[in-house]
Amino acid sequence: MKQTNCDYCSNFVYDEEYENYMCVINLDEDEAVRLMCDEYYNCPYFQMEDEYKIVRKQM
Repeated sequence: MKQTNCDYCSNFVYDEEYENYMCVINLDEDEAVRLMCDEYYNCPYFQMEDEYKIVRKQM
């Protein structure tokens, strides 16, 4: 399985019920398959996890 950039996405969160990381975006079946199989596909919902975003707003 190829590596995706999901690990760096702010939509990829830990779900305590399933005890696993999951995407909070509700992908349809076609998008999910494309994300997992097409190495050149870029997720349109990707948002870089930025822990300093709040700090910059406060400045």
